[in-house]
Amino acid sequence: MENIALIESFSEFKDDKFIDRVTLMAILEDVFRNALKKKFGSDDNFDIIINPDKGDLEIWRNRIVVNDGEVEEPNEEISLSAARKIEPDFEVGEDVSEEVKLIDLGRRAILALRQNLISKIHEHDNTTIYKHFKDLEGEIYTAEVHHIRHKAIILLDDEGNEIILPKDRQIPSDFFRKGDNVRGVIESVELKGAKPTIIMSRSSPKFLEQLFFQEIPEVFDGLITVKKAVRIPGEKAKVAVDSYDDRIDPVGACVGMKGSRIHGIVRELGNENIDVINWTANPQLLVTRALSPARVSSVKLNEEKKTAQVYLKPEEVSKAIGRGGHNIRLAGQLTGYEIDVFREGVEEDVELTEFSDEIDAWIIEEFKKIGFDTARSVLEQDVNDLVKRTDLEEETILEVVRILKEELED
Repeated sequence: MENIALIESFSEFKDDKFIDRVTLMAILEDVFRNALKKKFGSDDNFDIIINPDKGDLEIWRNRIVVNDGEVEEPNEEISLSAARKIEPDFEVGEDVSEEVKLIDLGRRAILALRQNLISKIHEHDNTTIYKHFKDLEGEIYTAEVHHIRHKAIILLDDEGNEIILPKDRQIPSDFFRKGDNVRGVIESVELKGAKPTIIMSRSSPKFLEQLFFQEIPEVFDGLITVKKAVRIPGEKAKVAVDSYDDRIDPVGACVGMKGSRIHGIVRELGNENIDVINWTANPQLLVTRALSPARVSSVKLNEEKKTAQVYLKPEEVSKAIGRGGHNIRLAGQLTGYEIDVFREGVEEDVELTEFSDEIDAWIIEEFKKIGFDTARSVLEQDVNDLVKRTDLEEETILEVVRILKEELED
């Protein structure tokens, strides 16, 4: 063949893992036909024979023999004298098949053809990669750290595919070095331009669900179902599980003896505190279970507004709210209800917003962030504990306590 580089350019793709023989031949023919159109104006009267395994290529142009001086379409017609140079016994009206050498296309055309071929195959590969990872959305995937940037970690899998783990999809305690293997869930795949963008997440609740699927045999076998998982990455998570087999304790099976089964998941998530509860279709019971480890006395639901008034003994309130308000926030996400906590047996209490004339709004908001929205809820807390859990100075908290005590004593 006249151009070894061109032949090598498609021979090297014949073992491409993303492309089958039929597709490769179709791409090759399409590329050559485009080159013929540019050179001759039409490719309708050309036959292209390709053997990608050997790198063989033949192009034949078919033309009709006409009398000398009557050629009107040089691409479709050939004069009798020219035809007889190919074979001496040709007659007017017969078909002539003549091989077109690659060199006849011109050096520039050959270089452009090779670039076009490589581009088409890469485009096909990228489409195939996109489809492959699109099918893996929501699944756990493992890749190796290739490059660490300020806003993302770039990972490469065994096939050399690039996967992005953005900073906001990482667990706060995550720390990786080049060469580390990273597990996460494929969150999204987009085809931006020609190259697919694959995003991995370790902060998604789906990652937690899939870890249960991988690490708990009964979940993998379908004996236990993860109904819903919610989490504050690296801090706390709640998972509701159910089983259709009454002989199986879904919570016990997931947690294991002394937490042996769930320990691997907790470690993978940077020691995230995971509460596993039994799912129920009874919304009142679900709210009660979701607020564990707090013991709930009673629950009043408003289905229309999707709110839940939860009554607890005073000593259980802090458990229900949890550190930083994490427990009550996750319980709300898990159940779908906006949960308000009330102290049982405490009648006189005042909303903090009632003190807006004496206490700045931003200070009230700091208390609300950690679940304290009434005067008594603040007064029941240790001052040192409030200093740790808010951005408020001790002096500011003591002044708030003084104002609240005066109001309630009056």
